[in-house]
Amino acid sequence: MNFPFYIARRYLVSKSNQNAVNIINFITFLVIVIGSAALFVVLSAFAGLKTFSLSFTNTFDPDLKAIPATGKYFSFTPNQEKELQNITGLTSYSKELEERAYLTFREKSCIAYIKGVDDNYRSVTGVDSTLYFGNWGVEEPNTVLGIGIYNQLEVPLNNYQKPMTILVPKPGKGSITQQGFNSKPYNQLSVSVSGVYAVEENLDKKYAFAQLPLVQALLEKDSTQISGINFKVDKGADLSEIQAILRDRMGPNVLVLTRQELNSTLYRMLNTENLATYLIFTLVLIIALFNVVGAIIMMILDKRQNSNTLFSLGTTLSELRRIYFIQGLLVTTLGGLIGVLLGSLLVSSQLAFGWLKITPSLAYPVEYNIMNLLVVLATIVVLGLISSKIASSRITRKLIAS
Repeated sequence: MNFPFYIARRYLVSKSNQNAVNIINFITFLVIVIGSAALFVVLSAFAGLKTFSLSFTNTFDPDLKAIPATGKYFSFTPNQEKELQNITGLTSYSKELEERAYLTFREKSCIAYIKGVDDNYRSVTGVDSTLYFGNWGVEEPNTVLGIGIYNQLEVPLNNYQKPMTILVPKPGKGSITQQGFNSKPYNQLSVSVSGVYAVEENLDKKYAFAQLPLVQALLEKDSTQISGINFKVDKGADLSEIQAILRDRMGPNVLVLTRQELNSTLYRMLNTENLATYLIFTLVLIIALFNVVGAIIMMILDKRQNSNTLFSLGTTLSELRRIYFIQGLLVTTLGGLIGVLLGSLLVSSQLAFGWLKITPSLAYPVEYNIMNLLVVLATIVVLGLISSKIASSRITRKLIAS
């Protein structure tokens, strides 16, 4: 067995004759355990929050989406549709057309987006799972509203006698007076509400879904003019390869973006918050691991007579330093392992029982991630290496001989 490791292991489990040294060692070990457990729990909580936040966008955003490079609309011809059928790994696609609109019912009104979708939309996205009540009947002339719009307008379901009205400005140039005093500057559509969806507050106030041809007629667009195409990709397919093929087929006037690219701001914000939290807790750990330096130095002073004896028996100065270096590394590594185990139990209990609630019906989201576990252990080990190296370097020939 390696001699420095053997002595360091003996020092790790042995008690000092001075209670102050034992108390300092215990507090140091406890700080490492609590610090590593806290770091793992916080990283797991942020991982859960990230997944929870992105689940809202995943409902509406497909694997890939084509949008116009400039302007609001682009043309998608039947010949281009035929080309998409030959792409391996592309399961299905759905065309859409959206525009801001003025929604009104009786004395109440709001501004939202009217989104025209075809029959494939539900198979490409997960919008079906968001239906709160009613049914997804966007056949003419029905619409599905977000619950925020529904509550604001207080429009009843399947009210065909007094339907909701959708108004959009007429396309074209020139002032209203040039079009004639008797002509209306807007197009109007009357629809009944067949269902209501609920995802999160912003999305619940944003969309009113309707049939694509109905919205195309409302906006005075022909059947080839759309504002986006949603693509669903096979799970085993190469997303980047299919994205490159679609970019080539769609042409330079159309952008093909992944779900992450569509929500780049949200992804960037979540990643920045996660990194900032990790750095803050790592700083706390750095401060806490100064205790390791102090504890090892106290151990060096306490075991000075033993070190002198070992030195007299032929142990070199570098071997003595290695003893206390290994001891500090063992303390930090063992404390990190116990802390991660404790943090894993807390995270697992939250996943199993949901004892910490955001709302009475919603448990705080956490996610058990092996990568977070490895990050915490690596952080503890690296900081332990540095602190142990600093402390063990205090051993000198003069200190031992005194």
